[in-house]
Amino acid sequence: METMSTNLFSIANILSFLRLGLVPVLVWLAASGAGVLFLWVLGISLISDALDGYLARKLNQTSEFGAKLDSWGDALTYAVMILALYFLWPDIFSDQSVFLLMATLSFLVPLVVAVVKFGNYPSYHTLGAKIAALLIAPAYYLLIILDADILFRLVILFYLIVAIEEIFITYLLRHPKTNISSAWALIKEQRNHSKRN
Repeated sequence: METMSTNLFSIANILSFLRLGLVPVLVWLAASGAGVLFLWVLGISLISDALDGYLARKLNQTSEFGAKLDSWGDALTYAVMILALYFLWPDIFSDQSVFLLMATLSFLVPLVVAVVKFGNYPSYHTLGAKIAALLIAPAYYLLIILDADILFRLVILFYLIVAIEEIFITYLLRHPKTNISSAWALIKEQRNHSKRN
């Protein structure tokens, strides 16, 4: 019981809870038209996202619960980022609508595939997903502040590649699993397991 309590209130999980708690604040700011404040609060949310995974590994506080909590935080924060474009920057939303649709599909399709196969939310946290998560923040701010969309579009295309890899990982897995660095790493792990058995 003590271990579960310790895991639940680890520093990494507290940061993920913070990010989840900021989601309704971000929705309210977007709906209220407070663009500048939205960007500041979003920055805090994105920084907490960068820190939670790093701290979980550094402090040896990784857990399946923490991985899923982080994934929910990511999904809801990205959804709010799209919603904010609709409310606060409708011209950008319109100009990037095809890429925003691709971004939405790159989340929904791997989710549906994993739910159909395993009945739960996939939390693979691949290297590709981590790189994409680091790149989306500067891409989003450049898009809004400087109206520069090249990096944003490239990151969304990269998210599609990440989504394809996640679908492939779901296909390879026999049981649900979290924190898989890549499809290649999973294939090697499965080969090694087969050799031992």
